[in-house]
Amino acid sequence: MNSSYYRSQIERVQRHRADAERRVGELRTKEANKRSAATRAREAAERTRMESTRVGRLREAARLEGAANTAAVEAARWQTKVAGFVKNEADLRVRLDRADRSEREAAERRRERDKQATARRDASEMASFRDRLDAAEGLAAYAAMADRTPKRERLRVLMLGASSEGDLRVGREQKRIRNAVESALHRDLVDLDVRPAATTADLLDGITKFRPHVVHFSGHSGEDLIEFEDEIDTHHAGVVVTAKAFARAIAATDEPPLLVVVNACGSAAQIPLIVEEVAPFAIGMSAEIEDADAINYAAQFYAAVANGQSIEAAHLSGRAALELAGLAGADLPILGHADDAEPASTILVEPPG
Repeated sequence: MNSSYYRSQIERVQRHRADAERRVGELRTKEANKRSAATRAREAAERTRMESTRVGRLREAARLEGAANTAAVEAARWQTKVAGFVKNEADLRVRLDRADRSEREAAERRRERDKQATARRDASEMASFRDRLDAAEGLAAYAAMADRTPKRERLRVLMLGASSEGDLRVGREQKRIRNAVESALHRDLVDLDVRPAATTADLLDGITKFRPHVVHFSGHSGEDLIEFEDEIDTHHAGVVVTAKAFARAIAATDEPPLLVVVNACGSAAQIPLIVEEVAPFAIGMSAEIEDADAINYAAQFYAAVANGQSIEAAHLSGRAALELAGLAGADLPILGHADDAEPASTILVEPPG
């Protein structure tokens, strides 16, 4: 039991003891009054000359004496209760002292654990800080990559679509994106390399040959995998690669992309890996997304990019398109970025000034 419990029990016992002591006092007073009245009755009996009166007063004295004796017995019984309450309180105070000591020791142990945890956290943060210092050269190179915006050249977008079982409308998505770009303000500043039924060979070839600023994949994925197609003309099981292998393939170039979009279910889990090892910006889906939602988001996103909007504004525009269309997936597209990258100020398409 904790100290609060014992304190409440002590207060309860003290209340009972006070009630018992009050009862003892009342009974002792009653005893004294009855004995005094009995004494007066006997004295009155001795003074009277009439026999009948004397007998009556002696009887009254005997009755009063009996009542006094009853009160004395009852007072003794309540006095025993008082003694019991006193003993009970003493026992409870011993237990309270033990509980207080135990709680103080427990609090001291918690303080010591917190102190040790703080020391470990400080050591971890210091180690992390040293690691960041050791990686300064690499971070500087990465920052230079983040600053490599294609404002003075045409934006190159590599579009990879894969649906080996034919259950996704990736062709429709690629068509909607192309139409959106061709209707945009700066359509002449965007080049699309569209690869439907994309294989892993298409990925590598597109990265090294097309040198894209944006890599867009639409198809099946999960938290740690991507599914490409095989060189088969009929429906077939997809070629599954790990998210890490996908990221390394994209990074295997002298000019890594600025943005990677994985327009597939559950792909938002891959964003940290991409922004740490591949590109300063990444977009993924936080859960399963319907075809219509994915298509509408992508079309509006690239329309906004080709209209000269920043990455963040284009992302918000794509989500707004889903809300305006009454689609349920407006919150699913997630934009992530490296610590030194600013999506609100990074514009992928800007005409020469």
